[in-house]
Amino acid sequence: MNFLLEPNVAYLVLLSGVVLSLLAIASPGTGLLEVGAFFMLALAGYAVYNLEFNAWALGLLILSVFPFIYALQKPKREGFLAVAILLLLGGSIFLFATESGLPAVNPFLAATASLLVTGFLWIAIRKSIQASLARPSHDLDSLTGTLGESKTRIHEEGSAQIAGELWSVRSEDPIAPGKTVRVVRREGFVLVVEKADSSNSDS
Repeated sequence: MNFLLEPNVAYLVLLSGVVLSLLAIASPGTGLLEVGAFFMLALAGYAVYNLEFNAWALGLLILSVFPFIYALQKPKREGFLAVAILLLLGGSIFLFATESGLPAVNPFLAATASLLVTGFLWIAIRKSIQASLARPSHDLDSLTGTLGESKTRIHEEGSAQIAGELWSVRSEDPIAPGKTVRVVRREGFVLVVEKADSSNSDS
């Protein structure tokens, strides 16, 4: 474990742990990110315990979580994501210090890692935000008002071609095959439809 007491190594381990933690917050559920984050942060904690560190820099790392979570909750909050990234990078670079209080991390390493992490987080987290806010491709509510064609006789049950797919449907009044129908609402995974043209008669 002595290799972790080298500030440059400790810096990379800490940065990796924090990045994995932020990704786990943005995309929960798999468990892999959470396990990786816990492992890396445990190693980083060992290094922080045994090395000289700046308490204010540790505070920046903790503060970076709050604007990050705020940015995830609603769209068009990229500014808070940028603030979170800046706090993360500033806190991690200045966390480990020499006896004089200067950063112990190699400046070239810090600059390179900062650029890579900034680009990765900006792209990955924004994509995660966009994906979480996107409507599902098969969101039944989004079909309300859509026109389609009845493929069988529809009443208590039936089928209709709507939005390029065959759906299970029902209607209040009988509808003959081949008629234009409009989606009124959904009931579970069944669409409730009506005749789009009231002048059409059933056969």
